[in-house]
Amino acid sequence: MGRLLILLLAALGCALPTPVAARTAEATIQRVETAVAELHGVRVRLHWPQGAEDGELHLRAERMESATLGYHFRDLDWRCPLRRPDTGAWHCQGPLRAGNGPPLALAVVLDASVVSARLTQGAAVVAVQRSAGAPDPVRIDLAQVPLAWATALIQQAAPTLQPQRGRLDGRVDVHVAAAAPLRIEAGLHGRGLAFDSDDGTLAGENIDLAVDVDYRQPDAAHQLALRGTLRGANLLLGAAYLELPPAPIALSLDAQREQPDAGWRFTHLRWDDGAALRAEGAVALGADASLRAMDLRLHSDDAALLPARYLLGWLGVAGVPGLALAGTIDAHVRMVDGALAGIDAGLRGVDVVDGRGRFAFAGLDGDLRISEGAPVDSALSWRGGSLQAVEFGPARLPFRSVAGRLDLREDVAVEMLDGQLRFSGLSLLLPTQGQGMRIESGLAVDGLRLGELASAFGWPAFAGTLSGEIPRMRYANQRLDFEGGLAMHVFDGEVRFGSLSLERPFGVAPSLSADVELDDLDLTMLTGVFDIGQIDGRLHGRFDGLRLVDWQLAAFDGELHTEPRRGVRQRISQRAVQDISSVGDASFAGSLQGQLIGLFDDFGYRRIGISCRLRNEVCEMGGLRSAGNTFTIVEGSGLPRLDVVGHNRNVDWPTLVERVAAAVGGDVAPVVE
Repeated sequence: MGRLLILLLAALGCALPTPVAARTAEATIQRVETAVAELHGVRVRLHWPQGAEDGELHLRAERMESATLGYHFRDLDWRCPLRRPDTGAWHCQGPLRAGNGPPLALAVVLDASVVSARLTQGAAVVAVQRSAGAPDPVRIDLAQVPLAWATALIQQAAPTLQPQRGRLDGRVDVHVAAAAPLRIEAGLHGRGLAFDSDDGTLAGENIDLAVDVDYRQPDAAHQLALRGTLRGANLLLGAAYLELPPAPIALSLDAQREQPDAGWRFTHLRWDDGAALRAEGAVALGADASLRAMDLRLHSDDAALLPARYLLGWLGVAGVPGLALAGTIDAHVRMVDGALAGIDAGLRGVDVVDGRGRFAFAGLDGDLRISEGAPVDSALSWRGGSLQAVEFGPARLPFRSVAGRLDLREDVAVEMLDGQLRFSGLSLLLPTQGQGMRIESGLAVDGLRLGELASAFGWPAFAGTLSGEIPRMRYANQRLDFEGGLAMHVFDGEVRFGSLSLERPFGVAPSLSADVELDDLDLTMLTGVFDIGQIDGRLHGRFDGLRLVDWQLAAFDGELHTEPRRGVRQRISQRAVQDISSVGDASFAGSLQGQLIGLFDDFGYRRIGISCRLRNEVCEMGGLRSAGNTFTIVEGSGLPRLDVVGHNRNVDWPTLVERVAAAVGGDVAPVVE
């Protein structure tokens, strides 16, 4: 329906026939050319009864085309009573139809000095006026015009955009002089505007836009200048999602396109959202609207406003929704041939807090410079922060950048849990040639106190340290891989971690993989911490292929067993027997009657062993020995002798977790059989 706007211009380029004495006059015109459109297959019929004051004009056209403005439609039909009042102006008003579309009311007035037309449908009005003495420009006034009426014109500049809702008011001046290129000047105010794109990457709604536009078409090129204000819009621009405030945002741009199938070059861009964000620079798009080049400077006096207004989409993609910022940020971003060419960022008193409490940085200060060319140095520091519930101390990171890399100039130590994390050889490589950002670094962990770690997470208190060295850790394609391993010195033994990798660390459902080995842990200390009775002895074990998805156990192949050690007794308390039995769905067997077991506080054992192969939330359990659906967990020794035997080898994993929690919490009551 919006294409019918062009009819107003074309109709003014056609001269209405003068009535003659004959009752009926007809004419067939193969083509009618106007400054902005062509009509093909035109048929005009004028019926004027002899002596009557009014005649009837019937105009039909097979098709109308405007390559300049992008409008094309067929089967035009306009019928109206033609009259000439005493003023000498011709008037004709009647319904206009195009194809099977709903009719519009078209009224045309022609006199010696002015040609005017008025097109209406409901509350929408388009009024066109052209001076006979000075035919350029054509003036168009708009009132409550649906945005959809401007679809063809909008798609001349952005072919994939699909206007949806909203109304336009304002004026448009169309300059169509034969010796000059097409020029359109407009002052428009749009309310409640909405649009989307063919591929769904661009969309907007609730847009209030007041803008002055200057659009020109010299030869095959397009030039656009725009100045205006934007209020309260919701915009989707690729991965970016903007929720703009009701306060006005000043914007301006100058753009040009060399030919219709080329991309737009924005030689000047300016955006002013007050304390939240000011941006100025230049941008170039490809023919597919992809970002090809950029030189943009940004400044935020109050970074706390950025996440809600500008960063929601990017933060969601990065896996950090709800991220909070504070402080002052400056940035200069450069892109060449679709690849990031450099970043200069300045941070002053910036705080960063993850919405899920996973990390935080306090007092970020300094500069971060990334160069594709000659080496440049910069440094960034923070006062402190936290990782999950664990706090870490201040640090200063001296950087050097060259050829798109960002490297630490020296090792950096960060205090944590009365120990240190030491980063060495850290290097960051910008995205390029279809590859995402890549990070490499060495990591040494020295003497982290596990007691403080347990306190931070609300775990049972236990002593020990975490140490180790990872010669290289690499991050690429949302995956973090570790060479080497870590070791926890705990419970007078050691727990070693190897084959570590972490997928989507801040994305949806992060996944951690590792192999874990337990070596010579003191069971007396271990069971004392976790309150599952008392077991004396030394514990060994392994968990191969351990995998956590969204920090929940999803798979592993694990086993725990005791090994005798000279000078260490092997005893198990009745409470521990009860807890192990509840976890392993086991029963007691031995030389004593079940009802006598409760008379003894502890028992000797020869071996303890239990295993679980977790797949698809089912734990396939085993022990020291297996026979059919039973497996031995505890093999007794001496008198009184007690064996503990499990009776169900396939256990629902959530049920098993509940049993372990009940045992650790002391909710398993002793049972004397």
